[in-house]
Amino acid sequence: MLASRARQPATKAITLAAAAKRTNPTRLQCRYYSSNNQQRPSSSLVWPTLGAIGVGSAAFVGYTYLTNEPQPAKRTPAELTFEKSRTADKYSKEYNRAELSAQHVQVKKSLESPGIYAWGSNCYRVVDPDSDETIVKTPRKISYFDGKVLRDLKLDERTGAAISEEGDLIQWGKGFSETEFKPTKTLAGKDLVSLCMSRNRIIALSSNGNVYSLPISKDEQESGPKPRESSWVPYLGSRARISYRLLQPRLSLGEKVTTISGGEEHVLLLTSSGRVFSAASATDSYPSRGQLGIPGLTWATRPEGPVDACHEITALRGTKIVQISSGDHHSLLLDKDGRVFVFGDNGFGQLGIEFDPAFPYTDAPTLLPLEKLYPGKIWNLKATGIAAGGANSFFTVDATRILGPGEDKSLVGNLGHITADTWAFGKGITGALGNGRWTHLQDAPTKVKALSGLSEYDEKKKSLVPIRLQQLSVGATHASAVLNNSTHLDSSKRSSLSDTNFGSDVLWWGGNEFWQLGTGKRNNIPTPTNINAPPDTVGKKAQTERRLQIIPRHKGKLGNRTVSMEQRVECGKHVSAIYSAV
Repeated sequence: MLASRARQPATKAITLAAAAKRTNPTRLQCRYYSSNNQQRPSSSLVWPTLGAIGVGSAAFVGYTYLTNEPQPAKRTPAELTFEKSRTADKYSKEYNRAELSAQHVQVKKSLESPGIYAWGSNCYRVVDPDSDETIVKTPRKISYFDGKVLRDLKLDERTGAAISEEGDLIQWGKGFSETEFKPTKTLAGKDLVSLCMSRNRIIALSSNGNVYSLPISKDEQESGPKPRESSWVPYLGSRARISYRLLQPRLSLGEKVTTISGGEEHVLLLTSSGRVFSAASATDSYPSRGQLGIPGLTWATRPEGPVDACHEITALRGTKIVQISSGDHHSLLLDKDGRVFVFGDNGFGQLGIEFDPAFPYTDAPTLLPLEKLYPGKIWNLKATGIAAGGANSFFTVDATRILGPGEDKSLVGNLGHITADTWAFGKGITGALGNGRWTHLQDAPTKVKALSGLSEYDEKKKSLVPIRLQQLSVGATHASAVLNNSTHLDSSKRSSLSDTNFGSDVLWWGGNEFWQLGTGKRNNIPTPTNINAPPDTVGKKAQTERRLQIIPRHKGKLGNRTVSMEQRVECGKHVSAIYSAV
C-alpha cells in the first residue's frame, strides 16, 4: 500500500522539475549556447538554482503524500491489455448466452422439464384432455404428466394409455370414459413395463413376465369378471379391483415373456428363449388374415379353450427371434442372424412379397429375400431393425462391402465399409412409405433415401461412421424416425455459442389429415422432414431456428432424485407424441 501511495507523488516530482526548467527557458538556454562563445556557465548560478528546485520538490512530495487519498497504481500496457480482454470476454459470454440457439435452449428445457408433448386429432380428448378443441396442430404438453417420466406410452385416436414410473397403468380419452377426461390410474401394483393396444383391449407386460389383457373401457373394467388375486398372507386373497385376464403361453422352466407387440385383433409375445407366441386380443372379432402366424387357424378351427389362448409359432422353432413388430393385421419378426420373417395381411403389399388377389394374406412366416435388394454379390447383408404400423412395414439393413467374385482386393477401396439403409413397403397413398412417392400398393421393398447411406465423422475413431436409426415409430398413416447421430449434453451453465447442447434429429412423414405430423399445416408429406420445436421450449431465435430434437439417454434431476431417462416418439392413429421415458 505504501509503495502504491508513493508512486504517484514521485511521478509528480519529476514533472514539476521539468516544469521548473521551462519557467525561465531564455536564461538557461542563453547560458548554454554562450559556451560556444568560449564562456562556461557560472557554477555560482547553476547550483543555487538546482538546490531551490530540489527543496521545493521535496516539500511538494511530502505535502502530497500527507494530504492526497490513495490512488490506484498506474497500470502497465500488459496489465491494461489483460483487463480489456477480461472485460471483452465477460460481455461476449453475456451476449452469447442471450443469443444461444433455439436448438440449445430446447434441449436444456427438455432436460429440466420431462413430460409428454402430443398433437393431432383431439376429438376424443386424447391429445389434450383439458381442451375441447378437436385438433391440436403443433406439439402441446399434457399437463397431467408435467414433471413425470414413463415406462411406456401408446396413443390412439380414441384412447391413451401409459405406464407410470412406478409401473401402474394410466388411461384417458373418451375410449376409456365418456365423462371423465383426466388421466386415471387403473391397473395398479403389477409392476408393468410395456403395453400395446388392440381395437378394444390393452395388453400389458409386467417385469416378471406376466401378460395382462383388460378392456379399454372403464365401464367394462368395472362390470366384467374380476379374477381372484392371491396374497402373501395365506387365505387372504381377494377379488381384483377391475376386470382383466392373464395370457398364459406354455413356457419352459426359467423362460418368460420379455416383449409384446399388437395390432387391431392380435398380439405377439416374445420370450427370453427367442420363441414367439400369438393370441387373439380383441373381443369383437377373431384374427382372420393370417396375422397369428399359424397355418389354417381360424375361428372355426381354433382349439378348445379360451378364445385368447396363446399359440406358439412352431414354424420358427429352432430360430431365435430377437425383435417383433405388428401392424394392424400383419407382423414382422427379426432373428439373431439378421433375417426378416413376415406373415398376415398383404392387401397393400405390407409383407414385402408379391401381391396375389387370390391369396391376399399369408398365414405362415415367410422369409424376405434381402439379397435381391443388393445385386452384384459384393455385400454382406444383415437386417438390424423392424417396425410396422397400419398397413406399412419398415426394416433397416447394415450392408457391408465385401470382395465380390473376380474382384482384385487391391482395386477395391471400400472393403469393410458399412452402409446403413432403410426399406419400406405397404400402403403409400398418403406418403407413409417416405420414399417421395404416392403409391397405393407397394409390394416390393423400396429404399427410403432420406434415411439411407447417412454418415458422420467420429472424432474418436477418426473416420466416417454410419448414422443408423435409434427408433422408428409407425402409425396408421404416418411415421417418424429418430436418428442415432452424435449428440452433446455436457455444456456448462455458462455456455457460449461454441459450447451448446444438441440432441438426436427426428423426422416425420406421411398422412397429415389430422395435423399429426406437427408441421402446423394439413398437407401430407412423402419424404422425411424436420418439424419445429414447441414454442415453450425455444429461445430468442425461435423464428429462425426451431428444429425439434430428441434427448438421448442421460442422467437428469427429477426433483431430488437422479434418474436415467430419454425421450421417445410415439405415432398412433392420427396422433403423435414425444415423452420422457425411464
